[in-house]
Amino acid sequence: MPDLSHHSHFKAGSMSFSRRNFLIATGVAAASTSVLSACSSGDEGGSSQDKAPKVTGAKTVEIPVGTKADSTGPAPEVTGAVKGGTIYSLQQFDMDHMDPAQIYVSTEGAITVPIMRGLTGYKLDAKGNATLVGDAATDAGTMKDGGKTWTFTLKDGLKWEDGAEVSSDDLRHTFERLFATFVTEGPRYVQDFLVGGDKYKGPYEGKSLSSIEVDGKTITFRLKEARADFNFTLAMRAYSLVPKKHDTKEKYDKQPISCGPYKVESRNIGKSMTYVRNEHWDPKTDAIRNAYPDKYLFQMGYELVASTDRWIADKGTDQYAVPIFNEVAPERIAQVLTNAELKKRVLTAVDTVTYYWPINMTRITDLKVRQAINYAWPHQQLQTIGGGAYSQEIATTIFAPVTPGYTKFDLYGVDKKPGGDPAKAKALLKEAGKVGQKLVIAYQQSDTAVKTAVAIKNALEEAGFTVVNKQVDKSTFYTQIGKIDNDFDLFAAGWSPDWPNGYSQFYPCWSGKNIGDGRSNYAQLNDPSVNKAIDAASQIADVAEANKAWGNIDKMIMELAAVVPDYHKIRNYLYGSKVGNVIWDSANTCVALSKLYAKK
Repeated sequence: MPDLSHHSHFKAGSMSFSRRNFLIATGVAAASTSVLSACSSGDEGGSSQDKAPKVTGAKTVEIPVGTKADSTGPAPEVTGAVKGGTIYSLQQFDMDHMDPAQIYVSTEGAITVPIMRGLTGYKLDAKGNATLVGDAATDAGTMKDGGKTWTFTLKDGLKWEDGAEVSSDDLRHTFERLFATFVTEGPRYVQDFLVGGDKYKGPYEGKSLSSIEVDGKTITFRLKEARADFNFTLAMRAYSLVPKKHDTKEKYDKQPISCGPYKVESRNIGKSMTYVRNEHWDPKTDAIRNAYPDKYLFQMGYELVASTDRWIADKGTDQYAVPIFNEVAPERIAQVLTNAELKKRVLTAVDTVTYYWPINMTRITDLKVRQAINYAWPHQQLQTIGGGAYSQEIATTIFAPVTPGYTKFDLYGVDKKPGGDPAKAKALLKEAGKVGQKLVIAYQQSDTAVKTAVAIKNALEEAGFTVVNKQVDKSTFYTQIGKIDNDFDLFAAGWSPDWPNGYSQFYPCWSGKNIGDGRSNYAQLNDPSVNKAIDAASQIADVAEANKAWGNIDKMIMELAAVVPDYHKIRNYLYGSKVGNVIWDSANTCVALSKLYAKK
């Protein structure tokens, strides 16, 4: 998913940039945080006050599939939790989208867990480790024909916020509306997988899609190809349920209808949003969500230094405030992590996201020029700007070390020269006859992104490039870099796998089949050998073999120098002293909102 840290992709990966997933939360827009990123909780030793957590060697994120019993509510109680009170949040920006079909950014995926339910979802244990279970469905699904047919049964007792039953008509409608022309921003997996999906135009003309069959409370999906992980695909926020009766099409993006424990009470775009209890939610139907606070009040418009300083001060309602994606500001990392009292209020987690800079292959067609960009890259300087080793580990690969299939390699000598190798870069530019080559670089507006852009410009100019930096509004960043015909050579982006495997990392971002306005192949890489390798790897049933194949694909893309991997993310979230049970949701790669409580 794009990580945005802001967004899920620089669109920011999974979870905010993912396509929009990536969280720009970091301030540097990342591109895609997927909604499903895997993570491991950092700070293994407990007393590792002076040691930064490591991404390399952290636990690989593996998510098992649960049973029918695991899928049966209520969710296990949180030890010591109490009901009541309000949980607050301080964050940089509002959601671009609240219509699940349009959600592909980490922040949006994270903030909607309490109000949206899909057929499947992720149940967390006390440490935040995830299991895939049935959410609105009785279990995580039944696969036939090797994964070409999938069946799910709707639980009894599910209700919308107006008290109406969630029906099988709603189920069908949820998946058919994904094909509507106004759905431009979300993932395309289901639309691409369903038989006949390429010709279907959505339900609004009264036509239904025959590869979705509904019989009583059972829904069956017929897919073009075997997808053994389709139940993981359906856990993405994009596939959460939408009531047929209340589908206002484009307007649904502003005020979605809930079948979770909370509902949207009010929304002031760009400023705030409030959730209150949905009295029609029955905890017996929900194995995933607890509902301790009476209210959530999300407050937008806080840059990282401003929110960090409020968490440090810990006054008034800020004692009940928790981050969605506003991390400790890079300028405050040392102050916070070396203070024993403050450090008690920090959640540290290793994310599955990699932040990187895709190179526009339609504009930068010379391999030597792309290699020169990789050699010149100022990894170490950027790491320092981003908060140092406590918040970033320098990357040489597209895959993060915590994702199954990760293979370590370093084609551009980054480990030996983390500050960049301008001489080597300049020599390549000379060989190509391209000294003075102009590069237009797109980045988001934030304090950190501005500093980053200056460091990159200086390093690339030292290597013989001419650099023009273009600041792009962060609310439309992914939309702009996602246009086929854009005027940028390099873009800040980031991606987390949409579920823990190579397909959801490499197909969306690097397959030539996924080039198009609003898609997440930002580099517009269309290499026949890479396309073939992605298709072949996605059909390998043996997990170890498949993981090896995805590791090879990572290397193929880096040999083409289609991207500069920048860093793997270590997240440090400071929170108020009166927030109980702040844990990392390793599947949605975010703070687990539905496991929190307000201390009395």
